[in-house]
Amino acid sequence: MLFFASTACDRCRQFAPKLSDFFTRLTDEFYVDRSAQLVLLYISLDQSEELQSDFLKQLPKKCLFLAYEDPYRRELEEMFNIKELPTVVVLRPNCSVLTPNAVDEIIRLGPACYRNWQEAAELIDRNFMITEDFQEKSICSFTDPVRRHKYKVEDEKKRNKKKMPGVVGDHANVDGQGGWSPW
Repeated sequence: MLFFASTACDRCRQFAPKLSDFFTRLTDEFYVDRSAQLVLLYISLDQSEELQSDFLKQLPKKCLFLAYEDPYRRELEEMFNIKELPTVVVLRPNCSVLTPNAVDEIIRLGPACYRNWQEAAELIDRNFMITEDFQEKSICSFTDPVRRHKYKVEDEKKRNKKKMPGVVGDHANVDGQGGWSPW
C-alpha cells in the first residue's frame, strides 16, 4: 500500500490513526494468527522534513517511508496520478494497481476490505493473463516459488534432458549409426 499524505491536510491527519489501526490489525500477531503480507509505504507530500517527521509519529512503527530529500516522492505522485489527499494506492504483488484509492473503503470496512482485495487479486490472476505468460512461464503469485520448491516442479527442458539417455550436460553421445549411445 502506498499512502500519500501531508500534515497540512486535515483529512490526512484524521485518517492517519484509522490507517494505523487498520494496518496494525492486519499485521500484528496479537490480533491475527497469521499476519497479512502487507507493506505500508508513506509518501510524504509535506513542505518540510520536520512536518514529515511529525506525521510519521502517527503511523505504525513498521511503516516504511521515503526520505524527504528523495525526488522519487514526486515521481510516484505523478505516476499514480494523485489528485486528492489522503490517497492509499493498493498494489498487487506484481506492482499493478488493484485499488487506486482505498481511503473510503478502509474507513467504511476496516480490516474486512483486505479480504476483498485478496479475492479481487486472485480473480484477476485467474482470469487475465499478461503477455509474458504466453511467452514463457512466469511466477503467478508470491507462493509460486515456494510451491515449486516444495513439490519439486521441474522445467520442461530439465524433464526432456532426463528422458534422453546418453545426454551429459549439453553434450550427447552418438553411436556410429546416428543413434544414442550411453558410451
